[in-house]
Amino acid sequence: MTTTETSLDRLAALDPVFAQQVGATAKHVRAIPELTDREKTFLCVTADVCQASLGLAFTAHVRAGLAAGVSTADVRELLRFVSYDCGYHAATAGIERIAELEAELGLPRPDAEPLAAELLSTGPDAAPSPLPDEVRARLDALDPHFTGYFDLQSRMRTGHGPGTLSERERGLVSLSVDVHYQTLADTFRIHVGRALRGGASPKDVRAALRFNAQFGVTRAWRAWEALNEILA
Repeated sequence: MTTTETSLDRLAALDPVFAQQVGATAKHVRAIPELTDREKTFLCVTADVCQASLGLAFTAHVRAGLAAGVSTADVRELLRFVSYDCGYHAATAGIERIAELEAELGLPRPDAEPLAAELLSTGPDAAPSPLPDEVRARLDALDPHFTGYFDLQSRMRTGHGPGTLSERERGLVSLSVDVHYQTLADTFRIHVGRALRGGASPKDVRAALRFNAQFGVTRAWRAWEALNEILA
């Protein structure tokens, strides 16, 4: 759990030795140079949502992000994006918590541009699917309705305008979801590819995995084995 000084003080009041462990861990992973502070915030919040850790850790990660210039609008955009992979029920809890934090911190609730109707449609007036043809073919072999679900989710996340996540950020976040859920086969390979297409280097992808070790070292260990095969 990566925290601020205030949260460490709170942890120290609960268990001073545990607070020492957290502080040392935070210092170690925060020093990873390949990731920006914005990316580190996104990876922390993604871990919180995937692991249903929306108490002290989530608050600390959002506060650290705010100090680094990451707005609650950015966090909301992240939560909308990860709902694809972590599930809407998990992302809903994150949306509820960020709204509570905005109220607690006296921050205005950010406005968001509504999605266009063609992005929300699953009928003939729907926008073209951004899914690669080879991915759609594999999904169709499983179930056409499942393909339609993927099409809808992908359309709703196609925006790359101001205030949205970059392709690199999307890739690093998506592969991190795979680490938390241990979905380290096809989706992990696709998401690593997304990060690389977005400008991340193999070294950057490895840095994201190093950063994720704090959220479960055994999960990271298995992910390292999968990632080394992909990057070989």
